[in-house]
Amino acid sequence: MKSNRHIMSRGLRMTGLALIAASLAACSSLGGSGPSGASIRDAGGSDYADSGVILIDLDDQAVKRAAHYSRSRSLAEVFGDSQPASLTIGHGDVVDVTIWEAPPAILFGSGTGRGSLSAGPGQGVTIPQQMVDSAGTINVPFAGPVEVVGRTAAQVEREIVSRLGGRAHQPQAIVRLVQNQARNVTIIGEVGASRRVPVTAQGERLLDVLAAAGGPRQPVGKTTVQLSRSGVSTSMSLDAIIRDPAQNIRVRPDDVVTVTFQPYSFIALGAVAQNAEVPFEGGGLTLAQALGRIGGLRADLADIGGVFVFRLEDPAALDPANLEGARRMEDGRIPVIYRLNLRQPTSFFAAQGFAVRDDDLLYVSTAPGADLQRFLTTLSSVAFSTIAISDAVR
Repeated sequence: MKSNRHIMSRGLRMTGLALIAASLAACSSLGGSGPSGASIRDAGGSDYADSGVILIDLDDQAVKRAAHYSRSRSLAEVFGDSQPASLTIGHGDVVDVTIWEAPPAILFGSGTGRGSLSAGPGQGVTIPQQMVDSAGTINVPFAGPVEVVGRTAAQVEREIVSRLGGRAHQPQAIVRLVQNQARNVTIIGEVGASRRVPVTAQGERLLDVLAAAGGPRQPVGKTTVQLSRSGVSTSMSLDAIIRDPAQNIRVRPDDVVTVTFQPYSFIALGAVAQNAEVPFEGGGLTLAQALGRIGGLRADLADIGGVFVFRLEDPAALDPANLEGARRMEDGRIPVIYRLNLRQPTSFFAAQGFAVRDDDLLYVSTAPGADLQRFLTTLSSVAFSTIAISDAVR
């Protein structure tokens, strides 16, 4: 009986040794939450030269370049401001025309017709309102079809007077735009009521059309305004537009203004407290704030020298010296990895000044010693379990 127990105990110890050997073989699989910091740093080296990935340390210069690029994407920088444009007539607009003749009136009689405006020294008649047709013209009695699209009211007035010259007695004309259907700004999204806002000679500004649409439905600090014009778009937080009057630029016909609520997000992966997609507001978010929102780095796993931001970057945001050999995506952007080394105290200032952008991927690599620690913990657990079972069998 004692011999059988000895054999069983020996078998359990052999099984334990086999499990330990299996654990050793599986050691490389521990800590497999993502690439190591060393492998990411090699992405910018000769081993990965064909990949075209740029690795940039987040120092003072890198933060300043990123901040300068962000300022260059402001509304005032991208679109600029302008003086109110002269109001031209377009297809679908409704106009009315009033014509005066000095007495004795020849074409329009004594001014007793429809729409007579005066019976004094000059006789006036108002022509019924007309919508500009598909040919871009309106009809004026005794003048015929008059082309008006793309012309100001003053230009149309001169054209009418010219055509009536020699037929009417000292004619004068006033052309008035009654309904503006051709020059509008479209505003949609998180506003009181999405609508088309007419652009007048007053020169409406961005906040004017936002107010005309009922204002934002969400808090100002979490609202983003995107302006699209002639195939170019840029966004700014509503709070920044309000605080900086230079960003409250004049809108133009056919502009599209889109108002969104917390439109941005970044993804956090690796040795952080929470792996998740994290939304953030239009006012922006620094890297330090982003780390705070995900609960910071895991003290038992994180490599504090391996905080990385993966981004498809606009070439204009990079040092020209880094562009040689860089790979460009279909949209022209370049894959860039920004590295933050938190072993250096000054890097915390860089984290406070570096802005996270939409679709960024924040990754924290696992510390090399963390894998060994996890392996030793697993090894100890297996060894002690085997010993305990062996002792129980004796």
